[in-house]
Amino acid sequence: MNTSKVYFTNLRTNPSNNLLQKMERLVKKAGIESIDFNKQFVAIKIHFGEPGNLAYLRPNYAARIANLLRNLGGKPFLTDCNTLYSGGRSNAVDHLKSAMENGYNPISAQCDIIIADGLKGTDYREIPIDGEYCKAPKIGAAIADADIIISMNHFKGHEQAGFGGALKNLGMGCASVGGKLELHAASQPVIDTENCIGCNICVKHCAHDAVHLHNRKAVIDYDACVGCGQCVALCQYDAAVLGEGDTSERLNYKIAEYTKAVLQDKPHFHISFIMNVSPECDCWNHNDAAIVPDLGIAASFDPVALDKACANLVMGAPALSNNRVTDAHPHDHHTHEGEDKFCLIHPDTEWKKGLEYAEKIGLGRQEYELINV
Repeated sequence: MNTSKVYFTNLRTNPSNNLLQKMERLVKKAGIESIDFNKQFVAIKIHFGEPGNLAYLRPNYAARIANLLRNLGGKPFLTDCNTLYSGGRSNAVDHLKSAMENGYNPISAQCDIIIADGLKGTDYREIPIDGEYCKAPKIGAAIADADIIISMNHFKGHEQAGFGGALKNLGMGCASVGGKLELHAASQPVIDTENCIGCNICVKHCAHDAVHLHNRKAVIDYDACVGCGQCVALCQYDAAVLGEGDTSERLNYKIAEYTKAVLQDKPHFHISFIMNVSPECDCWNHNDAAIVPDLGIAASFDPVALDKACANLVMGAPALSNNRVTDAHPHDHHTHEGEDKFCLIHPDTEWKKGLEYAEKIGLGRQEYELINV
């Protein structure tokens, strides 16, 4: 079996070779131009960053990629799906406002932004894959309808998945609000009666007649509930919420299946930025100190190989001081080079199991050749 190719460039620059130029040279060397972009709708999947978190990717990178794709004949747009939790990106109005606050607009990013699952997170397509855990993942409509998928990933730690890279950006990030419920939850949603005001919106929009009002409080009939997450997506009062959370291992398996649905039958290409490697997700409204030095940018057609290469680069790098790694091991006096820093800071996570499963279902290979550009 042939190994996958992962292309890598470090962050050293000079007056004639800045980071944007290096990134464009990298993706061209990795073969992005071999994709036929002519008159194709191209979803550039990116995370716009939760307000208050400053670890997200600068819009300059997105602008450079968007211009390249446009020059190749494509119709690119930047996109992400709404979040399951309350925050600055739980609906399209707030999501676009947050993107604008973080510098993403048609001028700076030179590309329009489309929130893929619509105003309230209910605009999605079910894509049948007959997965072991998710039979028909619920993917944001604009992403499902796109002809080509390009992912731009900030590589960092993650408190549930171990780390967030290409698979996390695609599998979790492209899921509609109801899809995120399926990914996170091991059980059906529940009603927090203290927050419920009896507005009746969950009752009106439940496609399975599983929600009713009793004494002006929503009540779920679990015999009828299918766990679609519509009530969680629509509730503006944090009354319809997640039930029991799933394990890290199963979450990573589900993320892989959702990624398979996103990429199914479509050309795709992936770029990961191993910079400001914060210990937790960009979905938090803060970013803690980076755990390793900024390392570089990597690109590949294979999202599994790309994630594995990025993980190996982070594990091989020395840990910085005064961060979550050193907090977890305050009496160590070495740099943790070669150690699994994701498990050091999130010991209950199972990121390796996720890559094994992604390889098993045909998303890519863990064996790779790293090519320096």
